[in-house]
Amino acid sequence: MKRRIHLVGHIVLALAAIAGFGVVVMLLWNWLMPVTFGLTCISIWQAWGLLALARILFGGMGAGCFWGMGMMKHHHNPIREKWMRMTPEERKEFIKKRPSHHGFGYDLFHEDKTENQE
Repeated sequence: MKRRIHLVGHIVLALAAIAGFGVVVMLLWNWLMPVTFGLTCISIWQAWGLLALARILFGGMGAGCFWGMGMMKHHHNPIREKWMRMTPEERKEFIKKRPSHHGFGYDLFHEDKTENQE
């Protein structure tokens, strides 16, 4: 019984979130687009259509959203698991062995060269 109530609660919450997003899209569109670009106002149904179109085109609300929650529980990333098992010293050694390039997260693990010259 608790499971059914829990499921119904999630469904109601999901519908409320979708309705809320639709209202926000509609209000923002009707506030900005007619004045900025000379477009017409839209209804709530058109706002939901825009949200659906954005989902199809841009793939938003991916694995972290309603229908993807179950899949993420069983997903295993061996590289992440290995990283999580490493000690801080092993992580620093791993980073030192990597090719030096200025990519994402570079500043998190490398000191500024001006600090080392002092």
